[in-house]
Amino acid sequence: MGVKRETNMCASVGIQGIAWSFGGMIFALVCCTAGISGGHINPAVTFGIFLARKLSLTRAMFYIIMQCLGAICGAGVVKGFQPHPYELLGGGANSFTHGYTKGDGLGAEIVGTFVLVYTVFSATDAKRSARDTHVPV
Repeated sequence: MGVKRETNMCASVGIQGIAWSFGGMIFALVCCTAGISGGHINPAVTFGIFLARKLSLTRAMFYIIMQCLGAICGAGVVKGFQPHPYELLGGGANSFTHGYTKGDGLGAEIVGTFVLVYTVFSATDAKRSARDTHVPV
């Protein structure tokens, strides 16, 4: 999974390694929190489940607040362990590559969030009789 430009193939994990890390971590978090919050670790998923009337307003607000506090704590841990790279890379703030606008970024976020919420709803639909609900995993 190393990057070909590196002299040592173990010096960098590359894009694929980062993607596998994110996917593995989300899988582990969903498995760990499935019995507590239903496994949705993203405020967009919580909001979608609230709109589908599968979650009360107070529970949805509590989950969203806790998810945001978890994100803040995670950023604090990263800043604590690697303060120089954290500051050098903008403190975790999103930025756009040359040629893309804020509208492009917003559009990508909307599409990505829709796909995420749609996948969660598809995988957790009780009325679904298909045996392939493991496919998103």
